[in-house]
Amino acid sequence: MKARHLLVIAAATLVLATGWLPLGDALELARRTGPILVFVVAITAYSELCAVCGLFDAAAGVAVRAATGRRFLLWLAVATLATLCTVALSLDTTAVLLTPVVLAMARRTGSTALPLAMTVLALSNTASLLLPVSNLTNLLAAPDLARHGTRYVAVMALPAVIVLATTLLVLSLLHRRGISGRFVSAPGPRPDDPVLVRIAAAVTTVMVAGFVAGQDYALVATAGTLALGAAVLVRRRSLVVPVADLVPWPMLITVAGLFVVVAGAHEHGLADLASRIAGTGSGPVDLAQLAVAGAVSANGINNLPAFLALSPVVLGDAVRTAVLLVAVNAGPLITPWGSLATLLWWRQVRRHGDPTDQPGWRQVVGQGLVLAPLAVGAGTLSITLVR
Repeated sequence: MKARHLLVIAAATLVLATGWLPLGDALELARRTGPILVFVVAITAYSELCAVCGLFDAAAGVAVRAATGRRFLLWLAVATLATLCTVALSLDTTAVLLTPVVLAMARRTGSTALPLAMTVLALSNTASLLLPVSNLTNLLAAPDLARHGTRYVAVMALPAVIVLATTLLVLSLLHRRGISGRFVSAPGPRPDDPVLVRIAAAVTTVMVAGFVAGQDYALVATAGTLALGAAVLVRRRSLVVPVADLVPWPMLITVAGLFVVVAGAHEHGLADLASRIAGTGSGPVDLAQLAVAGAVSANGINNLPAFLALSPVVLGDAVRTAVLLVAVNAGPLITPWGSLATLLWWRQVRRHGDPTDQPGWRQVVGQGLVLAPLAVGAGTLSITLVR
């Protein structure tokens, strides 16, 4: 367990032990965030099982064939895969499991890895607005919207589409040289068990339908994981991946610790500070202030604690909630620590990428400096104009 994980755990333990967060509030926090943590466990395990089944490799093979030798179509197929994976299985799944697949696609087609890898990085963040399950911040916001009679998808559909369209336009211009021309594809790997691939695709489709329909996300993810796990056991009689490795326990404990630390801080003045930084109004200038505060905070301290810190100033207001989600989901593209997905993506690039053809921090920060303001600005403007 890394030092930052231990630091958060120690801080959370101190908050609870000293009563800085009262017991009643701690129990209420557990009631509110418990389903979110259950979902994280289930969806992470499910994503690993999909990789075991070969679903991501099979999807990559379809993408390469659909590109018909044209690099622009290959890039568009990668963007589609990254978007679908982020929307349905969360941004961290895209960063961890799709990144190696896309790097292998680049080698298979003789393409430069940079445009494809950078597209996965961008969309693992900016495509995470459409469904509650796409990002932990969405899961935190969705119950408050529901309590006030608003469906999450109804609020976020338009800004999600606008942010996605902006991202694709900007990326196509930034990487236009690397996604032009044609390629000749080498044969791809054949799935070890085509039946398992089809089962994984079917279960994923049913799960996404449940998420879109507004069913209990923790229950749907748990049921899907159990169903696919059973299929893997029946077909292979082994999970292949050790059970302990199916879930990133240090990350999960750290997230729970962050919930406790920020909740304690709210009891002692953080909410007042947040209202001064992010404002409380709903006019165009107020929403712009909120968007800037959210994006800057996300890049400064990471998007999850940024959302937790600023959430009191948007409670009960669907418009302000939408703006904050746009800011903390599409905004943290500039600093390496702005989003856990960025850190996970970078680790996978280092592990699986060609050392002679890897993005550097200059490219990552440069792309973020261009894309983040445009994506957040476009999403915020769409909310402002149709509220």
